[in-house]
This record gives sequence, C-alpha cells and structure tokens, in this order.
Amino acid sequence: MGISRKSIEQLEQGDIALIGIPFDNNSSFLTGPAKAPELIIDAIKSDSANYFTEDLKNLDRHSSVFWCGNHLEKDYLKFGQPIKQILGKGAIPFTLGGDHSITYPVMMAMAEKYSNLSILHFDAHCDLYDELDDNKHSHACPFARIMENGLAENLTQVGIRTLNTHQKQQAERFGAKITQMKDWRPDMKFEIDGPVYISFDIDVLDPAFAPGVSHHEPGGFSTREIISMIQSLDLNIVGLDVVEYNPERDINGVTAMVAAKIVKEFLSKLL
Repeated sequence: MGISRKSIEQLEQGDIALIGIPFDNNSSFLTGPAKAPELIIDAIKSDSANYFTEDLKNLDRHSSVFWCGNHLEKDYLKFGQPIKQILGKGAIPFTLGGDHSITYPVMMAMAEKYSNLSILHFDAHCDLYDELDDNKHSHACPFARIMENGLAENLTQVGIRTLNTHQKQQAERFGAKITQMKDWRPDMKFEIDGPVYISFDIDVLDPAFAPGVSHHEPGGFSTREIISMIQSLDLNIVGLDVVEYNPERDINGVTAMVAAKIVKEFLSKLL
C-alpha cells in the first residue's frame, strides 16, 4: 500500500517523480530540513490518514506517481542533475527539500528544458538577498541567483511578511510581483501564462499551523487558506518543490502531516 517506488531510469512519459534533496548546509539559522524528504513521504503513508486527495483522487499505488528516493550530488551546483534526468524521461519533477537553496540548482535544470519559465513562490520570505553571511548560495538568496541568471522570465511571490529595504530593491531590480501578507485577499487569483514552476516554502503558513520550520514568522496563512489556493490554481505546472520543513522543530509530527497534505493537493493538480 502507498506510493510506489521507481528509479529515475524506470520513469516514463507523464510520470510524476517525487524526489528528495536532503540538504541544509545553506541554512542561515538552524539545520534540520535535510531530514525532511523521507519524513514527508512517511507522513503521506501514515495510517492516520488515507491516500485520497480532497477531489477524490486515490494516490494509493497510482499509476503516475512515484517516489524516486533521495538524491544528493557532491557539488551543490549539480543538485539539478537528477532533475535533468527526470525531465529527459518526459516526467514532472516534484522535489522535496531540504532548505530553499536547492531551488537554484533545480531551476538551472528546469531552464534548460523551458526557456520561458515563470515562478510562483509561496513563502514568508522573498529569498532575494544578494548574499547573507557572505554566502551567495544561502537559502535566503536562491531567487536572486535565479533571476540574475535569467532562469525565469517572471517571479510572483505570495505570503511575504519579512520585506526589508534591500529585498524591496532586489524585487524592483528583477521585476518580481510581490503580494505581501498584509495585502492578500481571499479572492486573489494567479494569472500566469506559459510553463510555471512552483516553489513552496512551508513557512508561508503561520507557525500556529506549521511549527516545524526554522523561522517562525507570525501572521501567515492557515492550512485551509493554502489548500484552497492550491485547489484554485489554473496553471501549466511543469515542476515543483516543497522545502524548509524542519522536523527538529516539529510538534508531534503536525508539520509533517501538513506538508504531506500540501504535497497530495499539488499532486491532485498535476493529475
């Protein structure tokens, strides 16, 4: 019972490949997200829930959804290598992190296949710092690297509630469209043409709903608000990641189950 396992080599056209990148060396405050990928998969398999999405898609042994295990290259800038292989099989990569720095090398692989990518980014933080603590690959910097290297045409960010002067300047430099949490309204829709990559940081949720994150930033979304947003998406999604779950700070596995629920609802959109 559960999500079937496949190697990347066994993937076929149209498959959805869940893959873990267990890396948190670029975290700025706490480590822990490296332990997340398999724990999210375990939460999906937990007997405390079932494999159905809310629109009644049964993910139990689904013929298109596969767990490809953890993959971690020695060189950070080569983390996208398994993503490139997944795309080469005609499958959709769904990456489980890991800290948010993994999104940059993953996007390097995505951009090789899609020249006109847009990004929809859910997060409490813009992650647009030019550098943090003398580290240009910090988990606070991936979208600066992505945009300055032309890996995406557009960047839409939602849930932001930590904007500062530097990151506002960076957002203006890159033309990022930011919906700060204070400005969000339930009737807002995302209208993005062309292929879209979704990057989802668990801390976009209020820590009351997801305490298992490194940076507790009050004033975020409820779980239901996030699920409703996911369910209302009408986009050409070609790749995703869910990052920054930190089991070291979780309480009774609550955030693992939240992450699992979010992954399941994203899978439903892909199916």
